Amino acid sequence: MLPVLVALATTPTPAVTPDPAIVTPGPLGFAAIAFIGVAVFLLVWDMLRRIRRGRYREEVNAELDAEEARAREASADDADPTAPRI
Repeated sequence: MLPVLVALATTPTPAVTPDPAIVTPGPLGFAAIAFIGVAVFLLVWDMLRRIRRGRYREEVNAELDAEEARAREASADDADPTAPRI
């Protein structure tokens, strides 16, 4: 019984830590992460620009459609002189 208690009470020794020079990313790792960060920034910027451009196109198309509808109504009113004017 005593050997079991002693075995359970002993603290395990920590594992040997690896050499910090081996596990650090170094300049190449920093450059890779910096490149990824810049690429993500540029992609997000381009995506937002394209979304904004699409919204503006929708607004312009809606305005053009409204103008065409008003022009058609006006030409229809001019063509029918018996139509009541409001």
